[in-house]
Amino acid sequence: MHLGVDLGTTRTIVAAVDRGNYPVVTFLDDDGDAHESFPSVVALHGERLLYGFDAIAAGATGAPLLRSFKRALAEPDVNADTAIAVGDRTVPLLEILTGYLRAMHEALLTTSNLPGAGTGQADPDLLGPVVVAVPAHAHGAQRFLTLEAFRRAGFDVAALLNEPSAAGFEYTHRRGGTVTSRRTRVVVYDLGGGTFDASLVDVEGTGHDVLATAGRNRLGGDDFDDVLVRCALAAAEVEEADLDAWALASLREQCREAKERISPQSRRIALEVGERDVNVAVDAFYDAAAPLVEATMTAMGPVLDRLDDPTGLTDVAGIYLVGGGSSLPLVPRLLKERFGRRVHRSPHPSASTAIGLAIAADPASGYSLADRLSRGFGVFREQRSGQGVVFDPILTPDEILPTADTVVATRRYRAAHNIGWFRFVECAAVDDAGEPRGDIVPFAEVLFPFDPALRDRPDLGDEPVRRQDGCLVEERYVIDPNGIVEVHITDLDTGYELRRTIAGRAAPGAST
Repeated sequence: MHLGVDLGTTRTIVAAVDRGNYPVVTFLDDDGDAHESFPSVVALHGERLLYGFDAIAAGATGAPLLRSFKRALAEPDVNADTAIAVGDRTVPLLEILTGYLRAMHEALLTTSNLPGAGTGQADPDLLGPVVVAVPAHAHGAQRFLTLEAFRRAGFDVAALLNEPSAAGFEYTHRRGGTVTSRRTRVVVYDLGGGTFDASLVDVEGTGHDVLATAGRNRLGGDDFDDVLVRCALAAAEVEEADLDAWALASLREQCREAKERISPQSRRIALEVGERDVNVAVDAFYDAAAPLVEATMTAMGPVLDRLDDPTGLTDVAGIYLVGGGSSLPLVPRLLKERFGRRVHRSPHPSASTAIGLAIAADPASGYSLADRLSRGFGVFREQRSGQGVVFDPILTPDEILPTADTVVATRRYRAAHNIGWFRFVECAAVDDAGEPRGDIVPFAEVLFPFDPALRDRPDLGDEPVRRQDGCLVEERYVIDPNGIVEVHITDLDTGYELRRTIAGRAAPGAST
């Protein structure tokens, strides 16, 4: 069975392909109750790591819990070995991601409502190819680690899509009648548990062309939870330092659950701070949280700027609110005040991306997508014998992702130094002067020995850069359909080559 899997900061949601329908998969917890998600939680129980519902059950008996571990993926220096603390144990991030997804894989086979599951025996043939998602603003390491964890956990990953791009599929599937010859564009507003993304999608039938994407890697429902925690502490007239770790974790969990229960009719939020009962006025919480919503609208600026009429939205079929964070009534209220009646909230905001992913996974859906890189890519190069640095913008954020590995950029030149020192980065934007702007994330630092005499040196870092006539060099930049860039640097005179991906550098040697 083909699936769409939305790995979330708070919970993971799976949608299935079922003869043109895309139902959300339910999971049974330890008490036999059904849930339309698998909790993104890990617990340390003795020496074992537990995940999902098992982790929540262990937490109820006092085991240390870790939530929102997905947020670590957005850090600029993240890698497979990034240390994550679970209780008093430190665990590599990739191990946590893989363990969590492996537990969910097992749950899909044994305790879900998928046809053929729940028989007590896991049938690996039950699960077909899956399409998974990442935030549109995700950098290369985030994309690589997500793919690697899914594959190590036993999933057959058919494609990796940007979250708002997938939600655009769900919009067209559900509200295709709003798209007309005059209004062909959809703005997807995706406020999740840990991230915010917005994309401008041009729709023609079942064809989707992503024209622009913007976002914030650390802005989501968790931040609204933190605001409510501060409101509760103020109401109780206590400081965060006055609570022990268990009481603070309990308060944060209360706030998350209470926030998700707020309806347009809610007036007060009842909470326990330590041993004290408090009530927080919903209006007070909204006043404190409004700057977060304003921040999302500011982040949408580059997307709205691509419209023919950014103020009147005359070419927009709808601004579509998806993601669990958009369930808070404050969010659609403030957006409607700003943008008017074309704001639509998905009836299933938490599941919209998963449903869109399932549509993408369905070979019979007929939907197509032209997505964009969403982050620029370039290199800081040494110049003047290492006394200066210049930036070379290689790929722009609006580069269309290919359907197969494609060489999208090359550089060829005669080396003028003994060593090439390349500092590759990803960036949120490239300005008119070709300089990187916004969120800049290191990709790799590569030292390439243009001088063949240096190629046996284990470390070139201490070797001085000096001018000398050198080899004919070719740089090739290959981008795959998942938005992951691979760098090839080759001495064309000898065939000596270095390759660099976000996963690590291949051994140097002759070209193949």
